[in-house]
Order: sequence, then C-alpha cells, then structure tokens
Amino acid sequence: MRRLAVICCAALVVGWLLPLLVAAAAMAHEVRPAYLELRERAPGEFSVMWKVPMRGEMRLALRPVFSGGSNASLPTVHIVPGAAIETWTLNAPALRGQMLTIAGLEATMTDVLAHIEYLDGSAWTQRLTPSEPSTTIPVAESALKVAGVYLVLGIEHILFGIDHLLFVFALLMLAHGIRPLVKTITAFTIAHSITLALATLGLVHVPQTPVEAVIALSIVFVAAEIIRRDQGYHGIAAQAPWFVAFGFGLLHGFGFAGALSETGLPTTHIPLALLFFNLGVEIGQLLFVAAVLALAAVARRLPLPLPAWGQRVPAYAIGSLAMFWTMQRLAMF
Repeated sequence: MRRLAVICCAALVVGWLLPLLVAAAAMAHEVRPAYLELRERAPGEFSVMWKVPMRGEMRLALRPVFSGGSNASLPTVHIVPGAAIETWTLNAPALRGQMLTIAGLEATMTDVLAHIEYLDGSAWTQRLTPSEPSTTIPVAESALKVAGVYLVLGIEHILFGIDHLLFVFALLMLAHGIRPLVKTITAFTIAHSITLALATLGLVHVPQTPVEAVIALSIVFVAAEIIRRDQGYHGIAAQAPWFVAFGFGLLHGFGFAGALSETGLPTTHIPLALLFFNLGVEIGQLLFVAAVLALAAVARRLPLPLPAWGQRVPAYAIGSLAMFWTMQRLAMF
C-alpha cells in the first residue's frame, strides 16, 4: 500500500498537481472569476456592480462593454480583501439583445460570471472566458442555463483547488479498504455540503481568512496521522477516518462557500445555483478519486522496489506543503 501511495503521489504531482502548483504557487488556491451584476431598478435603468480579482495591489485590467447605446454614471470604487468593486448606474433601455464584451479578458487566465436581473422578475446568467469574451444578452433566461453554469463552476472549483485535492488524497491514503474508503468520502461529502448550504444561505457566518488557514492545517493533521499510523500508532484518524473526514469536511464546506460568495449567486435562482454548484464539486471530487484509484490499479502491476525512506515521501510532502500554506494564510490575518 505504501508503494502504491508513493507511485500515485508522484504521478498525480507530475500529471495533475504540478501544473496547478506552478500556476498558483503564490495563492495555493483556485483562480477566482470576476463578477458582473446588473439589477434593473427602473425601466431601462440598472445598478451595476463590477467585482475584479486582485492579488496584492495588482488588479486585472478588465472592463465590461455593451454594444448598444447606453449612458453610465461615474463609477465608485472600493477595495475589499482580494478584489476591487466598482458600482455605477447604467441607462440602457434596449439592453436585451445587446452584445456584452469583457475587454481585456482574452489576455487573462480568469473567467467572468455575468448576471442580469430585470424588473419583470426574469434573469440571465452567463460565463465568459478568455476564449469567448463576448456574448449576446438574450431576451429571456432559462433555469437550465443557470444550472449548467454553476455545475461547471463547481467542477472547476474542486479540480483547481489544490488544497482540497490534497486533503482528499490524504484521506485516500488514510482509509484502507473499499468500505472505509466509501464511508470516508461519503462523510466528507455530507459535511461540506451542510456547511456550504448554511454559509451560502446566510444562516452561518464564518470569517474566510481563518477558515482557509484551518483548511491548510487540516491537511497537516491528516498527513501527520498517516506518518503516525505507519510508525505503529493507530489513533482516531487511522481507526475512524470517516470521523476525521466529517469534522474537517465542515471546514472545507465553509471554504467552498467563500469561493461561491465571491463568485456571486443569481438572486432569482439561489437554490438551483447552490444545488448545481455542490453537484459540480461532487463530480469533480469523484473524478479525482477515480484518477487516484486508476493509478493505484496500475501501480499494483509495477514490480518496482522502493527504499524505506521513499515510503515516507508522500505524507511528508503533503504535510510540508500544507504547513507552508498554513503559515502563508496566518500571515494574512
């Protein structure tokens, strides 16, 4: 099992995690999208909120442009942790049918989530990407479209969330056998689904910066428990990994909720967007678990001997990286 863990860890780092680590070494997390929201306050008059990600003092040079005739007031700008927010009023009586373009998006690696709410109760949500920075605002929006947008966002969030992936990978190393593995992954899923829903719906409020630090610390804890188990000590994590997965899964759910709140939710489709974002997270998680199990199946057929020190590499590597993230996030308090 140790040999399988070493081979799987190496393959995952080279084939999946290494590109993410290189792209996100400074933030140890996913690239958050920009968010554009328009709410119609009077016929043809919209309040606009434009939220752009920032890293330190650097802000992405992005700007929404509408193809039709429109008049806009001067924007008001204020800075929040990790983003710059501009608000202004837009007069656009013929907004439906216009083309929306995010100028500068093609030169970035982020996405933009655009959301428009009209006086008649209808709404529109669309995701714009560097390869497709323009889209036409339709006459009406369907719930199916909202579901598809947030399903993809959920999948991308977990697959590009390096810390969440490492935690899941550490859980797989801790759980021996199919039944403990199923219980562990199920407990993690249930736990983060609970806190994701509670936090997103505003029933529980937890500061995001401490949550991110404790999420990194949870990975350190599981890595340490793997090492202790291999040294002959079988604590609660080794005996009941599902219990640890559930406890820390509650914290990871708050992390998911923080990312979702920064992305934004369509007011008219909050339950639907929340449901499909969570489904996307689960799909991405299952894809990752399937990749690990596939690598393990291949590793069983490779008669490669490993030195004694090599058996300890995965847990120490995971724990060291997570400890770096912990200190980095504590420094942000």
